[in-house]
Amino acid sequence: MSTDLTRAASPERPIPRRPQLSEDVAGSIRQRIVTGVLQPGSFVRIDEAASELGVSATPVREALVALRGEGLVEQVPHRGYRVNELSPQDVDDIFWLQGTIAGALAGRAADNITAEHLGRLTALNDGLRAAVARSDTESVEYYEFEFHRLVNKIAGGTKLAWFLLGAVRYTPRVYATDRQWGDDAVRSHEELIEAFERRDAEAADDVMRRQFRQWDIV
Repeated sequence: MSTDLTRAASPERPIPRRPQLSEDVAGSIRQRIVTGVLQPGSFVRIDEAASELGVSATPVREALVALRGEGLVEQVPHRGYRVNELSPQDVDDIFWLQGTIAGALAGRAADNITAEHLGRLTALNDGLRAAVARSDTESVEYYEFEFHRLVNKIAGGTKLAWFLLGAVRYTPRVYATDRQWGDDAVRSHEELIEAFERRDAEAADDVMRRQFRQWDIV
């Protein structure tokens, strides 16, 4: 039995891998940009950001360089990094990309699904349902991530899953605090599991695309 798959179905959340500090900082700043906390034209200054986030200047500098590569900020000499505009078209494109890749992976997973896989997906969705009911944002994020990670592992599309993970970084995490979104996600997962039980690749693709479209809340 796969260690990863066994851990995914556990009712207790394991300690997640600790990413590089610069990844944490980049994720924090990225979320502030995509949620509008940092408005286009505003500046992110290294020393100020380091103080606010409780880290040294080095990971902030590394994070801003990475975000510049993503086109989210631009460096202005002697002033810091200026936030670029994220247009409505950019947002539409991001969610279209997420849904397209996730749908393709779900369709592939429908061809590879086993009874054991279905049991683990059901356990993860049960965990998500309970987390939504108790408004446990951290656990909502965990179970949502683990559910989709398991689908991607079943699909076997390593490269596609890697591209999807890159795109999902732009999803505003405020979704995890939205009870309606949580209830909809649980129902969507139930529909997906039902499609998997029928080995209906087309239906699985459609369910996954629709779930990602409902994330388009920016």
